[in-house]
Amino acid sequence: MNKTELGSIDTKIDARGVATITFEHPAHNSLPGRLLKKFADAITEAGDNPDIKVIVIKSAGERTFCAGASFDELISIKDFETGKKFFMGFANVINAMRKCPKFIIGRIQGKAVGGGVGLASAMDYCMATKYASVKLSELAVGIGPFVVGPAVERKMGKSAMTLLAINATEWKTAKWARRKGLFDELFDEVSYMDDYIDRLAGKLANSNPEAMKLLKQAFWEGTEDWDELLEKRAEMSGKLILSDYAVEAISKFKNK
Repeated sequence: MNKTELGSIDTKIDARGVATITFEHPAHNSLPGRLLKKFADAITEAGDNPDIKVIVIKSAGERTFCAGASFDELISIKDFETGKKFFMGFANVINAMRKCPKFIIGRIQGKAVGGGVGLASAMDYCMATKYASVKLSELAVGIGPFVVGPAVERKMGKSAMTLLAINATEWKTAKWARRKGLFDELFDEVSYMDDYIDRLAGKLANSNPEAMKLLKQAFWEGTEDWDELLEKRAEMSGKLILSDYAVEAISKFKNK
């Protein structure tokens, strides 16, 4: 089976109204276009569901939260429209998180790369373990973190985003990411993090939903142009992914 056909998105809702959206892919929780579409739809549907009060986003497995873009899909892109469509997948997920009227809690149990850092940045409240190192690797494969950049900059500031974008091959520790504001809480063990998330989600589920909706709008004030902005950024990546440099770099990276 083609690896881009693997993986899943699963939503579970508990009796408190806490929805947990879990994504999974055997290639270190990378996200092919098919999963990105399901991911964005799942977030939108959870936001529209009156029975859901708060959302938790997590991935399967232990030491990798998300490896970002699917290299199998990136290497198969042969034209601009296909490239733009793929990168719009990440744009649509980030915009779905931005527009969702409910708070989104992030559970980052391990490493986050590229688009994975973008996902973490778009959470409203983000918890991580000490194993959650981060890296924006896009420049190393001939493109750049254009689509996720606005979310990363909003959460961490331009200085930290610039550092990650330029130093594309070096991991930064979870403690560094916590100091820069990407993570709101940091835990030594996954079990401690899960207990904290469960308590916080339960408290939020009992909060005034209208107050949370208005707070969410206030938190994201100034991002109203992101539908257009992230589409332009997807076009940048869609062009760059066709360059000889990117094709060669991705091939080398994939064959390591």
